[in-house]
Amino acid sequence: MDTQSFSEDVLFISLPEYPQHGDEIDTINKMLSNSVDRDVVIDFSKVKMLTSENICGLMILDKLLKGSGHQLVLCYVSSVIKQIFVRTGLVAVFNFADDEHEAIRHIQSRDMSVAEF
Repeated sequence: MDTQSFSEDVLFISLPEYPQHGDEIDTINKMLSNSVDRDVVIDFSKVKMLTSENICGLMILDKLLKGSGHQLVLCYVSSVIKQIFVRTGLVAVFNFADDEHEAIRHIQSRDMSVAEF
């Protein structure tokens, strides 16, 4: 798992080809549980398999971020992996973007609409 900061406000995480039983996502959840101070973009470009543990970890992360006013955006999700989200009914739960630039635009557009209130 590779992490980098796009900015002070966005953490970019690249998952490995075969995420191990949710360990990588659990690590992210633990890292952010003490201080959720940024949005998270997760790169799925290498992911070939997704387990129920991975999905559960993503749901926990999404709830953690939303509870703190931040967002989770999944990008570079292959059609095979996206079908898992579709078939489980979770495609409506998560934010998807084609690439990291679209993910950043999604985050910024939401931040701008929140600022208007």
